[in-house]
Amino acid sequence: MAIQDATLMQRFAKLLRNNRELTKQNAVLSRENQELLAENEHFHGLLKELNEAVIASKGELVNRPKSSRLNMVTVLFADIEGFDKLSGSYNKFRFLDHLDRIRLGFDRIIRQFDIQKIKTIGDVYLCAGGIEEPNFTNPVEVLLAALQLQHFLLEYQNTDEQVWALKIGIHTGPVTASVSGRKKVSYDIKGDTVNIAARIESVTDMGAILVSGMTYELVKEFFVCEFWGKLPVKYKGNMVLYRVLSLKPELEDEGASGKPNEQFKIKFKLIQFTQLQEAILDKLEKELPKNLYYHSVKHTVDVVTEVELIGWAEGVTDEEMLLLKTAALFHDSGHIKSYRDHEQQGCLLAREMLPGYEYTDGQIDRICELIMATEMPPSPKNLLEEIICDSDLDYLGRADFIPVSNSLFQELQDQGMVEDMNSWNKKQIEFISNHHYYTKTARALREVNKQKQIERIQSLISD
Repeated sequence: MAIQDATLMQRFAKLLRNNRELTKQNAVLSRENQELLAENEHFHGLLKELNEAVIASKGELVNRPKSSRLNMVTVLFADIEGFDKLSGSYNKFRFLDHLDRIRLGFDRIIRQFDIQKIKTIGDVYLCAGGIEEPNFTNPVEVLLAALQLQHFLLEYQNTDEQVWALKIGIHTGPVTASVSGRKKVSYDIKGDTVNIAARIESVTDMGAILVSGMTYELVKEFFVCEFWGKLPVKYKGNMVLYRVLSLKPELEDEGASGKPNEQFKIKFKLIQFTQLQEAILDKLEKELPKNLYYHSVKHTVDVVTEVELIGWAEGVTDEEMLLLKTAALFHDSGHIKSYRDHEQQGCLLAREMLPGYEYTDGQIDRICELIMATEMPPSPKNLLEEIICDSDLDYLGRADFIPVSNSLFQELQDQGMVEDMNSWNKKQIEFISNHHYYTKTARALREVNKQKQIERIQSLISD
C-alpha cells in the first residue's frame, strides 16, 4: 500500500511540475502578446499624430477621438419598457420625467462598479465594464450592477402605475473603444461584442437578464444561472444563453437581497488577484537588480504557484488562499529596495499597495506576518506560515535543484556572502541535512528527494 501511495505521489508531483511549466509558458506568451499589442498601439498613435500634424499644417481643424482595442469588455444592453403600457390619457411629459429619473438612478449604480455609460437613446441604456481600466473582474461587476438595476426599477414603481419593466442582455468580448472630450470624457464602443449584446437583449423576456455563454463561464461561481436556449448569430453559429436569477445564496448578505457578503468579496479578490499579480510582476521585472539570479521574477512565480498547490492540498479556506498567494507575491519584492532586510521592505510595499485593492487592515497584517515567516532561518507558527515556508524552499526537493542552487550561489557571491563553489556546497549539505518540510503535502512530495540532493552535492565537493 505504501509503494502504491508513493507512486501516486510521484505521479502527482510530475503533474504539478508540468502544470507549473505550462503556467510559466502561458504567462510568458501572455506578457509578450500584451507587449506586442502595446507596441502596435504605440505605432498607430505615432502615425495618427503624424497625419494630424500634416493636416493641421494645412490649416484644417483636427478633433478625432483616440481609439484602442480592448480584449475583455462586458457590454450591457438594457431596454426600459413602459411606452406601450401607457393609456392615451397619460401625461407624456410626466412619463419622460420619470424616465430621466430612472436613467439618473442607473447612472449612480453603474458608477459604484466603475462601469462606463456609453449612451442612452430613448429607453435604451448602454454601458460597459473594463473600458477605463482593463481588468478581469468586469463580468462580475456588470452582473452585480444588472441585478441592482432591476432592484432599483422595482422599488421605483408607483403602486398605482405598474408600467415599468427592464430587460437586459450581456456579452463579454473584445471591442474597439473611442474616447473623446476633455472636460467631460465620453466613450463609444464598436464591434461584434456590442452587436451580440444588443441581439441578446432583443430576445430577452421582460424582467429578465440574459448572458452569453462567454459571460456565463466568467460569472458562474458567483450567480445562480439557468440554461435559457440558443441564439443564432451570423458567422458564429448558435450561441448558448443563460438567464441570471440571483447571487448564490452563500454569497448574499442575509440582511439585504442582492448585496454581496464577505465570502463574495473574498472570491472576487481571488479573481482580482490576477491584476495585482500582473502589476507586481511588471514592477519586479523593471526594478529588481539584474544580479538577482535566484530571487528573480521566476522565483516569485514559483512560490505563488506552490502555495496554491500546497494550500489546496492542505484544505485552506478561500480567504486563507488569498492571503497566501498575496504574501507569496510580495515576499521577495523588497529586494527592489534592499537585499538584507527585503522581508521588511516587502511588507512596506504591501501596506502601500494593497489598500488600493480593497484588502482590509486585518488581512494586510496577516499577509505581512506570512512575509516575515520566510525570513531565514524559518520558524513558522501556524499552518499558513508552514505552507509559505515550504513553498519558498520547494526547490530543495526538486529535480532542478542543482541549477537553482547554482543561481543562488552566483547571487550570494555577487553580494560577498560566499567565497567559492566548494565552500558553498559544504554549506548546502549542512543546510539540507538540518532542513525539514513542515506540511504533510510537502513532505510527501519533496522530502524523499533531499537525500539524493545531498549525495549529488557530495560528489561535487573536493577536499
